[in-house]
Amino acid sequence: MSAPDIEDVESFRLRARAWIGENLGPAQHADLHPFADTDEEELANANRDRALQRRLFDGGFAGICFPREYGGLGLTPAHQRAFNEELAGHEYPSRLAVPTFSPCAAVLLEFGDDEQKRRHIPRILKGEEVWCQFLSEPSGGSDVAGALTSAVRDGDDWILNGSKVWTSTAWWGDWALILARTNWDAPKHRGLTVFMLPIQQPGIEIRRIERLNGSTESCEEFLTDVRVPDSDRIGAVDDGWTVGSRWMHHERVGSNSPYVTRPVAASASVRRGSSLTEIAGAAGRLDDPTAQGLIGEARMLQLVSEALLQRLSTAGPRSNLGEHASAVGRLFAGMSHVRRATIAFELAGDLAGAWDEQDDGAAAAAGMNFLMRQTACIGGGTTEIARNVIAERLLGMPREPAPDRELPFREVPRGPRQR
Repeated sequence: MSAPDIEDVESFRLRARAWIGENLGPAQHADLHPFADTDEEELANANRDRALQRRLFDGGFAGICFPREYGGLGLTPAHQRAFNEELAGHEYPSRLAVPTFSPCAAVLLEFGDDEQKRRHIPRILKGEEVWCQFLSEPSGGSDVAGALTSAVRDGDDWILNGSKVWTSTAWWGDWALILARTNWDAPKHRGLTVFMLPIQQPGIEIRRIERLNGSTESCEEFLTDVRVPDSDRIGAVDDGWTVGSRWMHHERVGSNSPYVTRPVAASASVRRGSSLTEIAGAAGRLDDPTAQGLIGEARMLQLVSEALLQRLSTAGPRSNLGEHASAVGRLFAGMSHVRRATIAFELAGDLAGAWDEQDDGAAAAAGMNFLMRQTACIGGGTTEIARNVIAERLLGMPREPAPDRELPFREVPRGPRQR
């Protein structure tokens, strides 16, 4: 749209404020705690989020930065930011933010063809499709380009075989983006292709993974002779790393993407536990100057993290920052989450070492969150990889030696070396 056709941000904000007040209730437990205790409760929360997304769509506030031809409003990140600010304290479709809107819908918008976008983006905006990312593999760790899942051409179709792991919401999701190996004779970064496929179909076995905290939200998938039409290929054959690089950029940006609707300051790290002032109160330390200093440090980290991620999320691929700058936000977000979880543990004191969830109130989760803190440095790409990207791609430092960089992928050694 031309500038005169775009509603100014303040008018949009006032209109959004009125609509939110009339149509969205206060934030609920399901908004603040992303993982339910039972499968039945999680499915109910997922259906509620789908309904909330449809309410946003019917009210004219879904897909604020999505193009109009695909069902969005065609507005700017500033409009999305205004809506997110007005959304504070209200219910919203938290389970659809990541990975459905970012990175999946963002990748589809950037690399999908017109037919693919017209087929799926409106359904995403209406809450009819929840998307996942089939990216990590059991053998690959953070080496995404080392994917072993294969896609073999069969006429107008591709036959996929392999496995993916650490997939959020796959057991109830609808569609997935998947990175697969299509050329074993090319170097590993140049023989990959991205596809999209429905999840709930014959040939895809889904197994739940139980974490230390009891959550079974993540899954592992086993694909056996899964047929995907070539019309569901995203980008060019063997050019999946071009798509994948942007995919990982959008993944690092995550819920701070301009495509995501969520209240400001509602990041997962904030939602998973009680506030630090509540924890300090439960531990009887609100008047302790040391505790007050820790709370101030955590708040500073939160504000800096949000400002940094907001800046990075609104920088396009052609800005002077470049797509690799998202690694800076990924690194800071991971390390600051670890520090804030540690601060919560220190504030809770003895209650964090041994707790009773029924009696210890706000401090009860501090111990478990401390034990789980390192996941913030693993999920969404490890902070070690982020450090490498910053060093090599942003600072121009020498790249790590990689003797397999130009080898055909089928010749790359895998597993223990034979003596």
